[in-house]
Amino acid sequence: MTKEAFFARGDGHFFFDDGKGCAAYCREHWPKDCAHILQVADRVCRNTFLFDLPHDLEQTWEPVCFDPEGEVDWEYQPDCDPEFTYQFNRHRYFICLGQAYQLTGEERYAHHFVRLLTDWIRRVKRTESSEKTTWRILEAGFRGEYWVKAIRYFKDSPLLTDEVVDLFYQCLIQHGEYILQMHSPYRYISNWGVLENHGLFTIGIAMPDEERRERYTRIALEHLKIQARTGILGDGVQWEQSPMYHNEVLHCFEDVLLLASRNAIQVPEAILEAVKRMAYADLTWQKPDGREFMMGDSDDMDIRDQIGMAAYLFKDPVLKYGGRPVLDFESIWDVGLAGAREYEAMEKKEPDFLSAALEDSGNYYLRGSWKEDGDLLHFHCGTMGAGHGHSDKLHVDLVIRGEDVLTDSGRYTYAVDKGRFAFKDPTAHNTITVDGKPFTVCKDSWACSKLCQPVKQPYKFAGPYEYIQGGHLGYLDGPGGVFVNRKIIYIRPSLYIIMDEMYTGDAHSYEQYWHFSDRGQVALGQPVPVEPVQLPGLDEAGDPDPTIKKRAERVLTTEEIGTPPVQTAVFTGEKAQARSFFMTPGVRTQFFSSKIARHYNCSEERAALKVSAEGSGFTSLLTVIQGGEKDCLPDCRVLKLPVKSALKGIYYPPSMAEGLKIWVDGKEYVIIICHQEVNSPTDLEEVDGCMGVGGVIVFDKAVEDKGGTVLCY
Repeated sequence: MTKEAFFARGDGHFFFDDGKGCAAYCREHWPKDCAHILQVADRVCRNTFLFDLPHDLEQTWEPVCFDPEGEVDWEYQPDCDPEFTYQFNRHRYFICLGQAYQLTGEERYAHHFVRLLTDWIRRVKRTESSEKTTWRILEAGFRGEYWVKAIRYFKDSPLLTDEVVDLFYQCLIQHGEYILQMHSPYRYISNWGVLENHGLFTIGIAMPDEERRERYTRIALEHLKIQARTGILGDGVQWEQSPMYHNEVLHCFEDVLLLASRNAIQVPEAILEAVKRMAYADLTWQKPDGREFMMGDSDDMDIRDQIGMAAYLFKDPVLKYGGRPVLDFESIWDVGLAGAREYEAMEKKEPDFLSAALEDSGNYYLRGSWKEDGDLLHFHCGTMGAGHGHSDKLHVDLVIRGEDVLTDSGRYTYAVDKGRFAFKDPTAHNTITVDGKPFTVCKDSWACSKLCQPVKQPYKFAGPYEYIQGGHLGYLDGPGGVFVNRKIIYIRPSLYIIMDEMYTGDAHSYEQYWHFSDRGQVALGQPVPVEPVQLPGLDEAGDPDPTIKKRAERVLTTEEIGTPPVQTAVFTGEKAQARSFFMTPGVRTQFFSSKIARHYNCSEERAALKVSAEGSGFTSLLTVIQGGEKDCLPDCRVLKLPVKSALKGIYYPPSMAEGLKIWVDGKEYVIIICHQEVNSPTDLEEVDGCMGVGGVIVFDKAVEDKGGTVLCY
């Protein structure tokens, strides 16, 4: 294959069409990215490798240096970490060399691209052994994209000779046939299948001969269609429950759509629909700073790049709202100068929704606003999502004023002996455990010996008040089983009530975990002594207690029968502050040191709080969180109140219903939360003079004290 024949098809069939124009545009809009790419390329020229690009799947923090004048060891594994070997052999840095070539015009970048490319092709052969390392099938899929993109940066270099191009072309065919050979039903559900067939499609587009081009792209689209239908849930979430891998899959599909449009290839509707759903899922869970939640095996990554590319592909102004004003550095090279200018000229439109329920994946988002200083709560009650999912049923993330307050742990590592379970187990998440046992049991880095069935529950978004809930069956597999349920009430703008319910007939201990952002400080307030108060109520069977006469007059005042917080904790960040009130009598609070990994191979210490309790029969844990601006947090008083039968004049035990009164920022709220049916035969629930019928009711006392807003019946 000659160079002329390989590049005979015009640039309009591929990615960027004007390298020098893209370079100038990037220097204007992304000077820091340009400098970083040159730094990466210069390291590669010295045989030094550090994976620190924003979307590197497994970043590294210590450079690996080979002899600048010698050969590299393509099988090298630092610290016995195969992830380095895999990423090293994906050759993402070939694109960096190409971008550096276009930014500077210096032939040395072309020289080292040719040197490393030909060295790899000549020395790294596909064998049974290398298929587990340098020739792992996933890396072949990655190279399909990276090689095809990289070589076009050097199209005009005299160092890219006929001999080099032919060597490249023959090995590219070897990659394509390998991907076809390895196809199996496993590829229909694993993200590997998408990455491999994305590589196959890209290789197909690069083929000069029409027959091979048609065969590769047709088969790749057939496979991708099935993968889109099986691996992308109806709500747009990639089934593995990891935003980072969701976005890697989305990137692959976006590449395919872009190349298909430039080559007049019809894309199955199933793929088009799935890609748009994926982009809107990204928009739904995007944090105010443009980043993703570190759910499952995810890093702290900016997702405006993927949303922006989807906005360009679908010409969607709502998606552009979630992107950047101009395309990111990498996308500019993907769509070319004309595409970048087209995107820049697009209008953007604020989404017409705030909170959202992604019901298929069991992810719920309570959003205060679309502003950069907005609040956002994420709640997960869905499937684990296989190997990249974590044991995070009922986990909560919380962003206040655009800043992380409660966060996930991240992933840190894929190696068990480096602490994989410490980031994957329930104790690393903001959830509840029973008797100190995990509800999901990990067997190794990827498999589980015990899974946990989520139980999705009704939700309601009702203007100033919103409500979500969910439970799981992870503790029903042994004697004295427990059904765990979490209810969350959101009172705008920044008040959150979290009720954890444990239904059982036996005695158990319960542990509630709260992991705070590493970018703030947490302090406990002074415990408040709680004196039990005897109230007229129900006996254990739920009938009026015969030893207590019904009293027509008001016996005790609200303040006398109320229970103040047992403990408080205050998080103070750079911009935000959050005050937590732990309302359940008898709980114990204990600080401990936890870890957070915002990036692979890098973890930081952070503060965490464990709230512990024991109970026989039904037990609940009630937490109120108030958020606001740092040093401007309004005074807030919270009182736990018993719930009264309005018609019978008796008080329900806490196992049946609990009430809250909250004074904050000039408002008085009363909340009633029922744990079971209470109104028999005909009755209303009453707290502090507020009466209504429902399982969860919120009253704004300045507006009404009858009926209220019922969030759940």
